[in-house]
Amino acid sequence: MLKRNAFLLGSALSLSLSLPGFAEDTQPTGETPAQTEQPAMTEMAKIDATGATVLASVNGDDITLGHLIAARQALPQQYQGLPNDVLIQGLLEQLIQQTVLGQAMGELSRRAEIELENQRRSMIATEKVQELISTAVTEEALQQAYDTTYAGAEPTQEYQASHILVETKDEAESLIKKLSEGADFGDLAKEFSTGPSGPNGGDLGWFGPGMMVKPFEDAVMTLEPGQVSGPVETQFGWHVVKLMDERMKGAPPLDEVREELALQIENDAVEQAVTKLLEAATIERIDLETIDPDAISNLTLLNE
Repeated sequence: MLKRNAFLLGSALSLSLSLPGFAEDTQPTGETPAQTEQPAMTEMAKIDATGATVLASVNGDDITLGHLIAARQALPQQYQGLPNDVLIQGLLEQLIQQTVLGQAMGELSRRAEIELENQRRSMIATEKVQELISTAVTEEALQQAYDTTYAGAEPTQEYQASHILVETKDEAESLIKKLSEGADFGDLAKEFSTGPSGPNGGDLGWFGPGMMVKPFEDAVMTLEPGQVSGPVETQFGWHVVKLMDERMKGAPPLDEVREELALQIENDAVEQAVTKLLEAATIERIDLETIDPDAISNLTLLNE
């Protein structure tokens, strides 16, 4: 379906490029464009249009500016960058084509009716979700969510460490010897580490308790900033660990977690609304054990 619609739009856009208005814009300087009858709706671009402004009528079915606006928003990505002066013509032609095809169709197939019903449900549900979240996030709600999430949060110890991961203990001991002789930790990590942090000099960034496997974490906790561990074995291999720095980290400032809290508030608002609506609704379900699950892949049933 999407490919067919894209084809219709592609055809319509190709047609729009040959329309008189577009041809005049691209006519070489000094040449007189051929006199061509202008489309009846051309002058509408010059008036103060509203969403209800009729741009074309096909056998009595109106196509409004509102229809074009909605179609513009639903364009495939490859057409999003086209200028509006091209799109307005192409989209109008597309809607005219769709209208005449729809009029020629007569009654919809049962499959088309079912698909439209699902699309309508989805669009209305999306509209309701947008309505719910549009008023959910306020400064008061953000502050309340922040206080609830981070109230009484105890500062936690965090560590910044680098490591070199190798396959054997002998390799780890050899690297420790090189370090004791003055080799640069980052250079050795780039050359010898088999871990994904190797190209970055072994840098693991900041992490807190429980974020690393226990033998690694235990080794880090015994180090002072600047110190290098002995060989540390984990399921990943043998590590040489260097503690770069440590800090106590408390609750983040509100602005740092604003987007995260806003998303949480929106999700909570939708979840609460859905729960309330479900509780108030009369819902009757069939026992799904009586239905063959493979039936949902049987497209022929859409015609019954």
